[in-house]
Amino acid sequence: MNLAEYKGVFVFAQQVDNVLSGIAFELLGKAKDLAKDLGTEVSAVLIGYQVKDLADELAAYGADRVIVVDDPELKDYRTEPYAHALTSVINEYKPEIMLVGATAIGRDLGPRVSARVATGLTADCTQLEIGDFPLNATEGQEQKHNQLLMTRPAFGGNTIATIACPNNRPQMATVRPGVMQKIAKIEGAKANIVEYNPGFTPDNKYVEILDIVKAVSNTVDIMDAKILVSGGRGVGGPEDFKYLEDLAAAIGGEVSCSRAVVDSGWKPKDLQVGQTGKTVRPNVYFAIGISGAIQHVAGMEESDIIVAINKDETAPIFDVADYGVVGDWKKIVPALTEQIKAAKAAKK
Repeated sequence: MNLAEYKGVFVFAQQVDNVLSGIAFELLGKAKDLAKDLGTEVSAVLIGYQVKDLADELAAYGADRVIVVDDPELKDYRTEPYAHALTSVINEYKPEIMLVGATAIGRDLGPRVSARVATGLTADCTQLEIGDFPLNATEGQEQKHNQLLMTRPAFGGNTIATIACPNNRPQMATVRPGVMQKIAKIEGAKANIVEYNPGFTPDNKYVEILDIVKAVSNTVDIMDAKILVSGGRGVGGPEDFKYLEDLAAAIGGEVSCSRAVVDSGWKPKDLQVGQTGKTVRPNVYFAIGISGAIQHVAGMEESDIIVAINKDETAPIFDVADYGVVGDWKKIVPALTEQIKAAKAAKK
């Protein structure tokens, strides 16, 4: 493999029902940073049917070029035709870096494509940067420069690993939604569109879709919340989350939780914040009864304001909190809820 042939940072721009997913814009934002460090350009790979009109939107969020693969076989996501499309693009245009969102689609697509192009894949990344590998120079081992350093949780989230793929290209990663930030929209941006179609021949690997049923969930998406009231093991039990729900209702927020709460069966996985949960960036984040382990902090440290309530004054959560209250949350939270209700009533 001639590594010098591979240039550019590519992003798989996921769309469903001809609507671009938020992860596409997040990946473009990170791709711009990586491309700047490498002195190269960003390309978005847009796969689907009658999706060309979405190209300008990708340009508005950082794509220097949009490679469009448009075919009736790509109307709905199916593993085989999509894998064929993305693999063909990689073989044709030879990107140095290929980023895919760690969504249900991306987690299915990414590993299959990496196997077909004979490269590695680092899954569920939370951080990406350009640097040297190995990280520290070692006698007798070549240290390669301008490598993609991919950071992800390992061993069930109990440690953080930084991984590189120095000997194969492209360097591929799936990236967790909500971790990267999209750039400010470039108004009036027009895409440099390249249309490419490798051809599709349906065979016994092409799944036939008989029906599509849209899932209906009663659980809110905490990644969209402006205010989150998050509880940890220190809350005590599932019944005690009622106090957090009351506070969230009073302040116009949503309830979330730590991994320990999910592991105990008190709350569903969809509400978990942290390395093995979701990454959130609300305006205000209440951390109640949460010790502040690094795995949890990694999922909420970008919040604008962090308010920690914990009876243990040495809890690590206070190291990242903007405001900290040491005391019994069962006294503090109900009192705070009542004060907020009273303040709202006084304004009416």
